[in-house]
Amino acid sequence: MVYNKKTIEDIAVKGRNVLVRCDFNVPIKDDVITDETRLTGAIPTINYLIENGARVILCSHLGKPKGEPKPELSLKPVARRLAELLNREIVFAADDIVVGENARKAVAEMVDGDVVLLQNVRYRVEETENKEAFSRELASLAEIFVNDAFGTAHRAHCSTVGVTHFLDTCVCGYLMQKELKYLGEAVANPQRPFVAILGGAKISDKIKVINNLLEKVDSLIIGGGMAYTFLKAQGYEIGSSLLEEEKMAYALEMVAKAKERSVKLLLPVDNICGDSFSADAKTVVTDDENIPSGFMGMDIGPRSVKIFKEELNDAKTVVWNGPMGVFEFAGFAGGTLAIAATLAELEATTIIGGGDSVAAVNQLGFGKKMSHISTGGGASLEFLEGKVLPGIDACNDK
Repeated sequence: MVYNKKTIEDIAVKGRNVLVRCDFNVPIKDDVITDETRLTGAIPTINYLIENGARVILCSHLGKPKGEPKPELSLKPVARRLAELLNREIVFAADDIVVGENARKAVAEMVDGDVVLLQNVRYRVEETENKEAFSRELASLAEIFVNDAFGTAHRAHCSTVGVTHFLDTCVCGYLMQKELKYLGEAVANPQRPFVAILGGAKISDKIKVINNLLEKVDSLIIGGGMAYTFLKAQGYEIGSSLLEEEKMAYALEMVAKAKERSVKLLLPVDNICGDSFSADAKTVVTDDENIPSGFMGMDIGPRSVKIFKEELNDAKTVVWNGPMGVFEFAGFAGGTLAIAATLAELEATTIIGGGDSVAAVNQLGFGKKMSHISTGGGASLEFLEGKVLPGIDACNDK
């Protein structure tokens, strides 16, 4: 799907109330934000609006309060940290009903360049149901809507889609623009060879992604838990590894489709296995694809790492979504880390999407060496499936 949407640079914002949907769904422990990636990602858009004299009203969700005010899911710590990052005062409108007395007063008192942050939009049960009344309330605060939350672009909620029915000017922020540029170009017009790497536990999570990518890529590398269903479908022994039996026929279809389209489909040729799903499991490394009884595949083996690296060395565009093994256990993180290190050295466009692949890249300090780290796990997967994302679709076309 190729989008050509208006951005903040295409409109006049001076002196106007601008509602910005950000993705401030950040991990917070003891009132401290432990990963600021999503906050720093929002800064360029906020700064542009401030510098151009907009009156900036920020909104976001945090966690899943399920329509109830939960103090531990308040955006107050976000307001505090954002004020430090922007080096300016941010008024936090602490209304449990989101658009309440505090919010209306704060917005009414704004002057050009001011910033107000609303309370967690998911404190309202209507948010995820995209109910008209709450969409109207949000829209009543502003004249312009900016969507900069790619992570929720696949959701039709009040603060991503509903609000656009009541405001004429709805555009993308810089973060959204960057996601569309990298993911859009990778899918629609990649520099070749184009290699996709898919990992993670289940084929069922990525069925449509595999199918769609096989029509676009030159090579597809599959690791992680999903690889074992592919191996079992082709007659290999997989011990007690993760298996989606009902997806074996689909796996064979994909193998046939790859062959038919001359796409190189690479699966692990050896595995690091454990006798239990634990960090201190007894391990063996297999000689080939077969996994002995009583053991489960937990990571790709050294020969697989070598083959995958060789395939990546010539790539000009790489999209990576999902780990190669049980990344949370140090003994089974080697395959994922090896892929991350390889991508960091490539002279290619490298796009990382998905929590664990992003974590691997950042853990090794390779984040800055990647062309783009996507802020949306589910949204980037749906983008790669070729789906229309409602949060982007609702913005004005150029």
